[in-house]
Amino acid sequence: MNTDALLHSFSLPSKAERDFIQLVSAKDCTLVDVNGKKYLDALASLWLCQIGHGNEVVISAIKGQLDLLQTYNIFDPFTNGPAAEAAEKIRSLSPHPDGRVFLGCSGSEAIDTVIKFARLFQQRRGQSDRQIIVRRASGYHGVNIGGTSVQGIEGNRVGWGDLLPHVIEIPNDDIEPAARLFAEHGDKIAAVISEPVQGAGGVIPPPDGYLDGLRRLCTDNGALLIFDEVISGFGRTGEWFAAQTYKVTPDLITFAKGVTSGYLPLSGVIISRELADELENDDYGKLMHGYTYSGHPTAAAAALANIGVIESGGLLQEAHRIGEKMEAGLKALAGDGMIKSYRGIGGIWACELGWSGLEASRAMVDKGVVCRGIGEALAFCPPLIITDSEIGTIFDRLDEVLREH
Repeated sequence: MNTDALLHSFSLPSKAERDFIQLVSAKDCTLVDVNGKKYLDALASLWLCQIGHGNEVVISAIKGQLDLLQTYNIFDPFTNGPAAEAAEKIRSLSPHPDGRVFLGCSGSEAIDTVIKFARLFQQRRGQSDRQIIVRRASGYHGVNIGGTSVQGIEGNRVGWGDLLPHVIEIPNDDIEPAARLFAEHGDKIAAVISEPVQGAGGVIPPPDGYLDGLRRLCTDNGALLIFDEVISGFGRTGEWFAAQTYKVTPDLITFAKGVTSGYLPLSGVIISRELADELENDDYGKLMHGYTYSGHPTAAAAALANIGVIESGGLLQEAHRIGEKMEAGLKALAGDGMIKSYRGIGGIWACELGWSGLEASRAMVDKGVVCRGIGEALAFCPPLIITDSEIGTIFDRLDEVLREH
């Protein structure tokens, strides 16, 4: 298309619209561009399309809701059935089945919300000096001002001027520096934020005992533990939430992406019952936070249908199948010396190449497989409906790229 109106995310603003791959349709794990070329979506768009593309159950649910109540806010005194039902369903699947659920649109909105919540709870407890948010190296938490401030990917933080104060970084692979930080500043730490499995930072599962260590440090020092499950939530690790996979329960959980498989934007924050009890104390008055599209009924209908598809399709178990196939293929490549190492869990994996992951990902796209280059790694996060044959195609193309390098 001959226009320069659209400003693309994480792209050179000078790149012409005609130089991007224009997608026109998608079904299951297959994408089709304007020229008819087909691509295997081995990234589930951006870590999100659990149920694959073109699912008629979700599409029908969206269409049905559009015939009823398309959109309306949930500011007092209004509510709507799909939003309330979605919140109930989401909390029932989470580690906090008796907690509360705040709804927004994007993962970035959820992160800025949870940062505000963490500080709000400490303020209400009379802990006005508890302002510090502890972030992990290589953590990614979206691109709003709060998420940019608390993410551990330096390249995403530079160039914007001053970000939020009171943010301290710890390593992502050693709990001892976190223990020292709490020993020094424990009475000033509001919360620790962590992805259970770091996604955009390189698909980095936690070291054994690391998440347990963060939980103990927060509990012992009066800080809150936040799990950012925007990528890992809704089946990606083989459970509804990675907190359940790793058997560590945080105080607050953010989610987005997989809750609707991206069919419509929806995100949120799950709050523990203990924190909900504090929030429900009317002595503090109203919750002075919310978005225009919080509780959007059509997005909520999409979430309910999407969760139903995950349940009926047994996609939590499918994540384990995908993990077994991906690990076997990557292990074979490492055994042949074609990759340096690999890591992952369930339906999210990466391999270290020893050379540019971006170069490799471009070569994979040229061969019809979409994945993501991160540093010197290639990341894979396919829809949870991907077949064994399609996984084989990923490795066929990857083998070709590695041999041609």
